[in-house]
Amino acid sequence: MARIERLEELRVYREWYAVAMRVFELGKTFPREETWALTDQVRRSSRGVGASLAETWRMRRYPRAFIRKLTDAEAEAEEARYWIVITRECGNLDGATARELDRTYDRIIARLVRMAHTASRWAIGAPDPATAPRRPGSPRTGSTPATEPGP
Repeated sequence: MARIERLEELRVYREWYAVAMRVFELGKTFPREETWALTDQVRRSSRGVGASLAETWRMRRYPRAFIRKLTDAEAEAEEARYWIVITRECGNLDGATARELDRTYDRIIARLVRMAHTASRWAIGAPDPATAPRRPGSPRTGSTPATEPGP
């Protein structure tokens, strides 16, 4: 498995980008009177996921900050889900489209949670799990067990 070097290579980023563009296009169909309220909120929260992901990617050097920023991205994705529900309830989005967007945000959140649970794998300078030699008893991620002294 090749090491991911750029944010754009992440599945979660690609999935977020596709849904953000979809939300942008859908926003064009919302009533004009919603431009500064509902449309703006839906688009802003959708874009917020990507902005948080970009910040997260640059925080890989700092494990706690990395996890915190992943949590921020997760919160933005949940906010986007909230605004999708409100948009549907206001009659500006059909049920099938709302369910599709909800499932997409659910997958994005799941990917972000998995990244947080495997934070050491994403750290800058972390060994590539596929090529790093394993010490007896060490986890596959290449991280050092908590009981061993750090570098």
